[in-house]
Amino acid sequence: QVQLVESGGGLVQPGGSLRLSCAASGFNLDYYAIGWFRQAPGKEREGVSCISSSDGSTYYADSLKGRFTISRDNAKSTVYLQMNSLKPEDTAVYYCAADHFPYGNSCRLQKADFGSWGQGTQVTVSS
Repeated sequence: QVQLVESGGGLVQPGGSLRLSCAASGFNLDYYAIGWFRQAPGKEREGVSCISSSDGSTYYADSLKGRFTISRDNAKSTVYLQMNSLKPEDTAVYYCAADHFPYGNSCRLQKADFGSWGQGTQVTVSS
């Protein structure tokens, strides 16, 4: 059974950092691009970052470049999202997701590309 479980969310002050984890089970993480998305109250789910399976190429939403870093540890079947210099507008539920198809050479921040989703982890940035 394919399963993705996010962890690492919480309450942090503006300017602080968090590292989210996405632990995969039931499939070989090595072969799939993994994406991070977020959804704030009353807003659409939006793409944050993704990492390809082939060479670990990374992609970011333009507004987040330089603050967020995605990485993967295939040996641990885990993908991470390091978030620095957090702002109140980063408050959202963060989800990880696996691409529909394995062996992709790249990834896109398009929800429709991703077929398996985790339950999400809440990130709240507030003083």
